Amino acid sequence: MVAALIAAAVAATVAGAGDRRSVVVTDPAGVVLARVPIATEGGFELRYRNSLYNTLAAERFVVIDEGGFRLDSLAAEELAVLEEYYAVNAAPLRGAEDWWTAPPAYKLELDDLRVAATDLGQRTLLVTGQPPVDLWRLVGDAQPTVIISIEGG
Repeated sequence: MVAALIAAAVAATVAGAGDRRSVVVTDPAGVVLARVPIATEGGFELRYRNSLYNTLAAERFVVIDEGGFRLDSLAAEELAVLEEYYAVNAAPLRGAEDWWTAPPAYKLELDDLRVAATDLGQRTLLVTGQPPVDLWRLVGDAQPTVIISIEGG
């Protein structure tokens, strides 16, 4: 738990100044666990380890003007992860990092997103230019839920 508190304190001190946007991670009670600055036109990625294939997959989001975010693309090291776990509207193609990528089959815009941050999935928040935030290290097994939202801008 000490490691989680240190990680949260470090992440919180990275916050941008003024009206800069940040990706904010809270627990269900609203306690801020991490705040990561994000470029005005930027986005973020939630990366996790697929438990069946034991490979990495990612959900990539872009920030929208209304203050929320939109699912922009899906990616995975193994093609089967995209084919079996996601609804995609086009054939996946090899993309960055030699991963398979595809756009989602549906439009998904959110103000916040609740995810399970367990050590099994090792869900990690990635924002360009910022250190990764290992979400599962910020919470315990008894309450692994975190809520991701956008602040500022």
